[in-house]
Amino acid sequence: MHAPTTRRTALTLAAAALAGLAGQTALAQDNVFKIGLILPMTGQQATTGRQIEAAARLYMAQHGDAVAGKKVQLIVKDDTSLPDQTRRLAQELIVNEKVNVLAGMGITPSAMAVAPLATQSKTPLVVMAAATSSITEASPYVVRTSFTLPQASVALADWAPKNGIKIVVSLVSDYGPGLDAEKFFNARMANNGAKVVEALRVPLRNPDFAPFLQKVRDLKPDALFVFVPSGAGAAVMKQFAERGMDKAGIKLIGTGDVTDDDQLNDMGDTALGVVTSHHYSAAHPSELNRKFVDAFQKANKGLRPNFMAVGGYDGMHLIYEALKTTKGAGGGEALIGAMKGQIFESPRGKMYIDAQTRDVVQDIYLRKVEKKDGQLWNVEFDVIKDVKDPGKAK
Repeated sequence: MHAPTTRRTALTLAAAALAGLAGQTALAQDNVFKIGLILPMTGQQATTGRQIEAAARLYMAQHGDAVAGKKVQLIVKDDTSLPDQTRRLAQELIVNEKVNVLAGMGITPSAMAVAPLATQSKTPLVVMAAATSSITEASPYVVRTSFTLPQASVALADWAPKNGIKIVVSLVSDYGPGLDAEKFFNARMANNGAKVVEALRVPLRNPDFAPFLQKVRDLKPDALFVFVPSGAGAAVMKQFAERGMDKAGIKLIGTGDVTDDDQLNDMGDTALGVVTSHHYSAAHPSELNRKFVDAFQKANKGLRPNFMAVGGYDGMHLIYEALKTTKGAGGGEALIGAMKGQIFESPRGKMYIDAQTRDVVQDIYLRKVEKKDGQLWNVEFDVIKDVKDPGKAK
């Protein structure tokens, strides 16, 4: 009977505790700077957690754990991609551990669950993975180093009609980023004179792509546009091949999540020729990226870094540089101020944090899966420079 009241009271008390912490975080243990990294280390999105944690630890190994007189401490927590768990862990990290920065956020619902806590406690939240456009609008303390689905989707929708793809079906995971991908890809395709004959949405949890792919096969479009979260691309590719859709003349295109570098070699030759648009490929031909990939593989038993890894690596760079700028002062307001407008060379290429939106601005590449030295790679063949999130274009 009294459960809602009790819950409300608990939430009010939690909010009061968080608000009371505002401004105090930096005073806790003067010489230690704590980063609370909340990631899905188990469950459906476990590859995301594995990649980001590995990248964060690589960055610290390369750049040391002392910045501006502070000892940097990384506290990793597994939220299994359950938003209630993410919120609870974030609260514990803020109240008990007195972290200076929260980071990670494997999926959009997790980031959205933590955003109000970041605001109440004035704790910067560095989103290294989740890619729905609106996340940075959920709190003035959110900064993103991954990408947004509109960034990736619009580039592909401009390329496709110029390359003989006039009739499409879209297939997306039914949650924030998928809805963004569907909305921006399909609208841009229509603007470019192409026809989207069906928009299909697959449940995020325990998806079965088979009935959806059968429907696509019956519709016989020129191409199927796919967005699925990191880790689910291999299942789509396998079922696409099993239904002989490539042989039926249906092209598979999508955002780079579908040909995730982490899984690409396991997808087999069905993946050859698949065109995607994304902000990072392990095959990006820069000296900085070559060194990053080599170091990452050496540190992780040959594991190839994917776009999640680069989001984690650059997130750590952002935090380190902000700490240097504030000379170790480390209060939330000062750190966020130091993160806004940062411009740097990443393994993905040049990127910067838009000072107004606190979102990433970066090059988006068109890539095709090719085989080189017996391995599959996302090989870049075109680039759109300095892409801001179209979801925030006024």
